[in-house]
Amino acid sequence: MHDDPHLWLEDIDDPAALDWVRAQNALTEAELAGTAEFARLEDELAAIYDSAEKIPFVAKRGDWYYNLWRDADHPRGLWRRTTLDEYRKAEPAWETVLDLDDLNRAEGENWVWHGVEFLRPESPRCLIALSRGGSDADVTREFDVDARAFVDGGFERPEAKGHLTWIDEDTVYLVTDLGPGSVNRAGYARTARRWRRGAPMAEAEVAFEGPEDNVGYGIYPHRDRTPGFERDLLVHYLDSRDTALYLADADGAFCRVEVPDSASKLVHREWLLIELREPWTVGGATHPAGALLAARLDDYLAGARDLAVLFAPTDTTALSDITVTRHHVVLTVLDDVKSAIAVLTPGDDGWERRPLAGVPSLGTVEVGAVDDETSDALWVIATDFLTPSTLLLADASAGAAPPEALKAEPAFFDADTHVAEQRFATSDDGTRVPYFLVRPRGQESDGDNPTLLYGYGGFEISLTPAYAPGVGKGWLERGGTYAVANIRGGGEYGPRWHQAALRENRHRAYEDFAAVARDLIARGVTSPSRLGVRGGSNGGLLTGNMLTRYPELFGAVVIQVPLLDMRRYSHLLAGASWMDEYGDPDTDDWDFIQTFSPYHLFDPAREYPPTLLLTSTRDDRVHPGHARKMMAKLASGPAWYYENIEGGHGGAADNRQRAHMDALYLEFLWRHLAS
Repeated sequence: MHDDPHLWLEDIDDPAALDWVRAQNALTEAELAGTAEFARLEDELAAIYDSAEKIPFVAKRGDWYYNLWRDADHPRGLWRRTTLDEYRKAEPAWETVLDLDDLNRAEGENWVWHGVEFLRPESPRCLIALSRGGSDADVTREFDVDARAFVDGGFERPEAKGHLTWIDEDTVYLVTDLGPGSVNRAGYARTARRWRRGAPMAEAEVAFEGPEDNVGYGIYPHRDRTPGFERDLLVHYLDSRDTALYLADADGAFCRVEVPDSASKLVHREWLLIELREPWTVGGATHPAGALLAARLDDYLAGARDLAVLFAPTDTTALSDITVTRHHVVLTVLDDVKSAIAVLTPGDDGWERRPLAGVPSLGTVEVGAVDDETSDALWVIATDFLTPSTLLLADASAGAAPPEALKAEPAFFDADTHVAEQRFATSDDGTRVPYFLVRPRGQESDGDNPTLLYGYGGFEISLTPAYAPGVGKGWLERGGTYAVANIRGGGEYGPRWHQAALRENRHRAYEDFAAVARDLIARGVTSPSRLGVRGGSNGGLLTGNMLTRYPELFGAVVIQVPLLDMRRYSHLLAGASWMDEYGDPDTDDWDFIQTFSPYHLFDPAREYPPTLLLTSTRDDRVHPGHARKMMAKLASGPAWYYENIEGGHGGAADNRQRAHMDALYLEFLWRHLAS
């Protein structure tokens, strides 16, 4: 787009562009952050995010339970471990394995934790991923947890989008950018290599190679070490959603498993689980999108197509998550966006289904396996908008003892002043769209209530009730009303809900969101001058469309780490991987894409509500140029901009940065909606 006068702002580290960023940041800080009220709010949020009373969630590796802990004294984090007996205590004794703040001081770096993979079975060796400033690009370094040190001469992958994963003690799968021709159109590595200890990285044997014009999220090989089921598997993303599953043969060659690309696939012990995104006719039966099927892997590979139906969607239910344990498959099902847990167990007469007993009946319940190779133990997290999270330890086995409550978050705000309820709006095409409303008790339906509406509506991601202490402290406790919209494009009702707002039908997501806004106004909850919206990433595209398509409905708009220039999005960072969601702007798809491109919908002659744009210089997923260029267009109106130097796509690299960013948007909204 040669006629774009703001194209220079896409050069992320250009001195002139950074000078522009610093000038905008200074204006925003002067406007929003210079009061005692802002300082108090920021400190309150920081105290919540740094609280020693937060639940220290753990992951089991061998006999140890590992946790990454961040607080004011350890902003980048302590990686630490304890035993289960200690973890059960109110104040466990922790053993520090790696102090990231000490590491940063020693190395003069700004590392952010990106994850860890252990060599199994029980080994002290692991692969730690570290990111500079929180970007998606990271490094991988071999670490010894017993020695509490990085391994001298160990595996080390330079900074790039990619990863290492163990094959054996002396071999890893290498997926990374190795220079020209080694990445796909979206910037993700297109080869998986077997890299032996001591060998040059560039000489690692190619185990799998994808095409250069691929636009997927990359390649993910791994070795399954489940005793009796040792094997190598590989998942190749074809775009942001579709995948191909491969299984290595005796010679190490990856052979494709013939399963629909659109389906999610999971191999566990002897089972192949297939979650459909499109209808599939197989074995003489047609299964609907959203169904979960199971087959014995060996039988399936031999050509059998005798598939058991583990879940079939209804008008109100959708499969939200699948967890496997040693003997069971555990399903999280949404029924009108509220969670229920079912345990399925294979037997001689098929699969037995029963609820997971003793689980709290709150809005959202999440489960995860403690160790899927050796036990049926489950972590269970239960929460809703007004109830702090509780962590339980459960057993999926029939007749097991009731779940054990291990940890509970304290109340970080006064929830007694509010009630939460579910309501439904009607979209332009008659579709029933659910939303949650958290409002003060005894609220008057006079349209005078400051209200924040949040949404996402993309990539089959569901928004379920969750305790958000920052929103609680900075919005609800002030007397604000909070709404969360479950619009099409999300996954609240499964694939059909997502697919209803893809590509040329993207407008439906925005119509749904506007319908929720109108419903809030029609019911007297709020009025346009009292209604604000917030969304990030794809949700930033959503709120950008609210700004440019429906400005009359809103009194303030917050747009975070957004896509906005949909003419160029596929050429910026990871943008090409989302063309299955939005379309390809370099083709005739532009005819419909331009109808939801906020950067092109902007009309300088139109009056827009006050707007705050938030992004990160180190966001290497959604290019900060989107937000920069939109701000350049909005500069003459009531608009403010803040770009955090760190943080990646999450916007913040530590709790203090998060508190500052959250305080900015909360203060902005309260100032414009409650005054």
